[in-house]
Amino acid sequence: MNETTMQRLEYDRIKTRVSECAFSYLGKQHAASMLPITDIRTIRTRLNETNEALQLIRHGASVPIPSLEGMEYILHLLGTGYLFSERDFSHMAQFIRSCSQLIKYMNSKADVAPTVSAYASSMYGMEPLLSEIEKCIYSGRVTDMASKELAKIRKKITVTEERIKRKLDSLISRHRSIMQENMVSQRGGRYVLPIKKEFRKQVKGSVLDESGSGQTVYVEPAEIVSLQFDQSANMAEESKEEMKVLGELTALAESYTRELSINTETVGVLDFLLAKAKYAMTLDAVPVELNHDGIIDIHGARHPLMANTMVPLDFSIGQGYSSLIITGPNTGGKTMALKSVGLLTLMVQSGLLVPVLEGSRMAVFEEIEVDIGDGQSIEHALSTFSAHIRNMIGILETAGSSTLILIDEMASGTDPGEGVGLSIALLEEFHRRQATVVATTHFSEIKHFAENTPGFQNARMEFDTETLQPLYRLRIGEAGESYAYAIALKLGMWNRIIERSQAISTGRMSRNTQESFIIPPALAEEKPVAASKPSPKKETLNPSAIPFALGDSVYVGYLNRTGIVYKTEDERGNVGILIQGQKLTINKKRLVLHIAATELYPDDYDLDIVLETKENRKKRKLLGRKHVQGLIIESPPENEM
Repeated sequence: MNETTMQRLEYDRIKTRVSECAFSYLGKQHAASMLPITDIRTIRTRLNETNEALQLIRHGASVPIPSLEGMEYILHLLGTGYLFSERDFSHMAQFIRSCSQLIKYMNSKADVAPTVSAYASSMYGMEPLLSEIEKCIYSGRVTDMASKELAKIRKKITVTEERIKRKLDSLISRHRSIMQENMVSQRGGRYVLPIKKEFRKQVKGSVLDESGSGQTVYVEPAEIVSLQFDQSANMAEESKEEMKVLGELTALAESYTRELSINTETVGVLDFLLAKAKYAMTLDAVPVELNHDGIIDIHGARHPLMANTMVPLDFSIGQGYSSLIITGPNTGGKTMALKSVGLLTLMVQSGLLVPVLEGSRMAVFEEIEVDIGDGQSIEHALSTFSAHIRNMIGILETAGSSTLILIDEMASGTDPGEGVGLSIALLEEFHRRQATVVATTHFSEIKHFAENTPGFQNARMEFDTETLQPLYRLRIGEAGESYAYAIALKLGMWNRIIERSQAISTGRMSRNTQESFIIPPALAEEKPVAASKPSPKKETLNPSAIPFALGDSVYVGYLNRTGIVYKTEDERGNVGILIQGQKLTINKKRLVLHIAATELYPDDYDLDIVLETKENRKKRKLLGRKHVQGLIIESPPENEM
């Protein structure tokens, strides 16, 4: 799937919402990197997993997913020679305990969620590592039982500490009268007495500090200096022994690197599955049936970003027709219908349940191409039409039998006649390639084309003409209106203007309704592509079986133009038509006789002159000759000019 499609369908917002439902950093990473897949078996597995996870949430207790706190840091440093701290081992122990709880929980749910619980069966308990951590680390500190040597050193520390305190108690009693406060302080990790400055010489020892005011000096009594040196040595030994214990624990943890990695990754996957399930629960989403046949048949569908504010959509394509043309007024819900179909397809192919009714079906596509929004860019000086054409060129490069194409507002941004012609030609080409196409338009010519072409179907968004309010319901099999006249009249437009507009439109449509459409064959240089399943509609052919003659004026409905026949029908039924100086080759079935040549020109009129192009006339003026259809006709004498 290309990035532009996902951006225009707001797929990133779905990923963000799934990520918000995840608990661990790995679960959030899986959600952020989620992408649609195209293998139908894998998609079925993903949907089944998500549905099982949803059942666990709905009918079971809270799933004990470990938080993975600190594990990203630990896994990153395992095997690098880094010495883990007491805090790191506390996180590791908590993770292992949580994994054991998760394994037990999933084992108890094997019957309810066999696929999801199977993930936990690959996890490890790591009891020896947990037991050693719990023996050596408690409340973020290395325990006395971590090693015999450490217990011995800490006993010495305790004894020395008691001796220092007894000495200090004796010194306080002796020097109470000259102390600033009756309490012991510490400076640089050593015990000191706060002595009034004027009595400094009455206490034997070293001054380690002085108060800000200079009235107090902090003296380390000489009687405890040796004891404090001994205590410093004891504490250095303790720290060394603790490092030794942490080093041995680190080595043990490194021997479980594989198990820790597998458990962490498995927790991330399970957290991601549960995040998808939690998101599905917020949407009241369900699984759908999948197919490779381009069939989309959804009922009660809601756009996932519209919550409950959207009127449920019933949509169907792929059975009898593979191209659907949606019409209706502005703000009537056409674009939302397009976006809903596209985004729901992306979600299903990402293994997400979708907000539709039970029994809905969705097709799996290799590519989803969209042309939604005008894409106009001031920076690149692109008009709406230019952006549309660039999108169409890109779609033509990838469109095939497993492509879903969504086009909003066909034939917009340029001359209606030319835009309609180009749009119909594109629809024909997409249909030749067996792509699934959903397009919106306001133009009657495109609706008429869909009505009379096998493989195409019309649909309309319902509109209340009394209140001039859209109803946002899609009706397949009916062509809709833009209701421009009704809206204009309601807003105060003059009646005679509306009546004249209707008369002009009626005259134009009377010519268009004479025409029927069939998709012309692919060009000779193109590889023919098998047509899609035919629609049950009857194909209406040109009522005139009489060949067109040179000089006949014919009407080309899909271009809304008249032209002159300059080349008669070939073996494939193609006729050469001259329209405004341009030579086109159009199948006879798409032409309607406007005025016969016998009525247009006198018997003695030279048809070659009539069919002469502007380019030939310019050459004739320069050379004094007429060049028509490869013939050279001498210029008449000047008195006949």
